[in-house]
Amino acid sequence: MPISAKSPRSLPGVSAPLAALVRAALAMEGRSPGELGIVLTGDKPVRELNRRWRGLDRATDVLSFSYDTTPGPFVNGDLIVSMDRVIEQAQRYRVTRGRELARLVIHGALHLTGLDHQTSTQRRRMQSRERVLLRSGAVQIRALERALDGPGAKGVPARRTAPRRVGRGARSRPAPRRSPRPAAR
Repeated sequence: MPISAKSPRSLPGVSAPLAALVRAALAMEGRSPGELGIVLTGDKPVRELNRRWRGLDRATDVLSFSYDTTPGPFVNGDLIVSMDRVIEQAQRYRVTRGRELARLVIHGALHLTGLDHQTSTQRRRMQSRERVLLRSGAVQIRALERALDGPGAKGVPARRTAPRRVGRGARSRPAPRRSPRPAAR
């Protein structure tokens, strides 16, 4: 079944890697994609959806809307991701924007399969699956990094670099990478 991704024109090349990450997350839970949509937008539309459907008047990073009334082999729904949160959280967690977008899409897809993080046991289970999927999705993450973090990325500033060293062989280095913080959404 199709997975469609709607993204700003300034972010070409993100649809295929996002769809692959969603497929992998669903497969990990023994499910397959039905009709799935991924929308990359900003804080304002996400805040409106969050207020309307969850009663929370604030922006969040990812919203998952399942259209399935009962669990089955196919997952139908929408993932809505705030690119404003992707940019801010990538900087906060010291990861690339591509990696943070991948984490949020994986997180949202796991929600569509029925996983949650209300209890510590549920949180550990979801975080464990996120880590596995982020490791196995390295190719897709690199494609997202090229689209969002690369020097030719449109509409998104290049990734921050550490200050230049002075002296022989001085060069700019990427900011150190750390694992994203645990999902507490």
